Amino acid sequence: MPQRYDAIVIGGGHNGLISAAYLARAGLRTVVLEKRHVLGGAAVTEEIFPGYRMSIFSYVVSLLRPEIIRELDLPRHGLDILPLDGTFTPVPQGMGRPAPKDGNGNPIGTGDYLWRVNDHGRTVRELRRWSKMDAEAYEEYGPLMVDMARFIKPILAIVPPDPASIDPRPLLPLTGLLRSFQKLTERQQAVFVQLMTMSAYDFLSQWFETDPLKATMAASGIIGTYQGVKSPGTAYVLLHHYMGEIDGAFRAWGIPKGGTGGISNAIASAARAKGAEIRTEAPVARIRTRGGRATGVVLESGEELEADSVLSSVDVRRTFIDLMEPGTIDSEFEAEVRRFKFRGSSGKINMALDSLPNFTALPGEGEHLRGAISISPSVDAMERAYDDAKYGRFSEKPYIDIIIPTLVDPSMAPPGKHIMSCFVQYAPYNLDPSLGGWDNQREAFGDAVVNRIAEFAPDLPSKILHRNVQTPLDIERTTGLTEGNIFQGELSLEQLFFSRPVPGWARFRTPVRDLWLCGSSTHPGGGIMGANGRIAAMELLKKRGSRGRAA
Repeated sequence: MPQRYDAIVIGGGHNGLISAAYLARAGLRTVVLEKRHVLGGAAVTEEIFPGYRMSIFSYVVSLLRPEIIRELDLPRHGLDILPLDGTFTPVPQGMGRPAPKDGNGNPIGTGDYLWRVNDHGRTVRELRRWSKMDAEAYEEYGPLMVDMARFIKPILAIVPPDPASIDPRPLLPLTGLLRSFQKLTERQQAVFVQLMTMSAYDFLSQWFETDPLKATMAASGIIGTYQGVKSPGTAYVLLHHYMGEIDGAFRAWGIPKGGTGGISNAIASAARAKGAEIRTEAPVARIRTRGGRATGVVLESGEELEADSVLSSVDVRRTFIDLMEPGTIDSEFEAEVRRFKFRGSSGKINMALDSLPNFTALPGEGEHLRGAISISPSVDAMERAYDDAKYGRFSEKPYIDIIIPTLVDPSMAPPGKHIMSCFVQYAPYNLDPSLGGWDNQREAFGDAVVNRIAEFAPDLPSKILHRNVQTPLDIERTTGLTEGNIFQGELSLEQLFFSRPVPGWARFRTPVRDLWLCGSSTHPGGGIMGANGRIAAMELLKKRGSRGRAA
């Protein structure tokens, strides 16, 4: 007889683990099925080179919802987020201002840099060095964006309504949002509309004139998208990332101690403590259905499991196209699923270093290396990187977001050694056929990234001990993220809220009864956020009429 559960969760990424933790907390017999030997999906830490523990895919955290940390008591299960301080943007010689000078009037390094830190006063003084107008604008811009983040934050916890439904009850949560919108000033309301419609570049250009500042800030608007900083709609993605917070501070980013796998392991520990069963190396081959409802799963090993409910934390295409028998869903819904856009556009390079690189714009091993290092010297450079991708090529001079996690968590590498984590755009999943595919271009892509960084830190190539290159195809093969899209589907405006993933089916339920979606293909989207998994579990429990039990 097949084993029977109240709930089966497909996929041991952070959202699947969160769903399992909440369901188990409510007393449901729950099992998580993960295909890999390690939990976390894209939020994993692996020792792929002896002594070097790397966050292979996702590498920073900010969006993880505070209520999840609190309700699952994740710090007790080992979660420790170490704050990152600031963003350092090196600017090459001849672009922008002359090299800064020390107290004796001697130039510091070659070129210039822009360095924003968590200390607001220091950041304003740095901006004043570039533009007095920008320094003044920043004083207004920062609080206004915090206001926008606070206004939109409640939407992360609600279930999108079906606008075609005649039942008014699902619309009730929106009345509070409407009242909040009406309480905003006219200026705030106008800014919110702009954020929903404008490009990141156009939005920021209303405030700032400094090119490296606009390029670096606009980068948050294109992460995980197949769009450029001048593409309409990217201003919302900028706001999406601005909603991250650590200990109540918006726009705060950090590194989980032990890498992003530390988050997944803490959630898994919380789920197990509530009674959830978690199985690794248990890939699901098929979701079983009968009479229009999900009844369980069949593993690739042939083992069958039965359940009252099945939750899929893998993306919408893998759920309905890969894991279900053809003909299970109607053709109209299947067509909508196939129209859902992934368009993976990013890669990841992980490097083990013999010592820290030396950035010529600000030489030495200073605190500027302890935060993010953004290779985004100008808006034109960002757009040219996108131009390459539009024609099916990886960017020759890409945008790169660099973290050196060993400066915050030395335990990730042997003493005196370091890890450099590089998130890269653009790397289109669908390469021009003339290039011969990603398996043929993997090392050339890695070389392009190293060469681009070396323009600002010439000694980097000599310090690389090991290099791990993750193309979009590699990300798809390893994690199951379709087309290597880090958000399980683009965060474009037509794929948000009640249209994510399919119009009319944005409430975590699916046309197959007792089959639920709980991954990032659902509202409110991607990132190590966890809201998707939590809301899906709460909706399932509501349907069962369960109030849960005390944590």
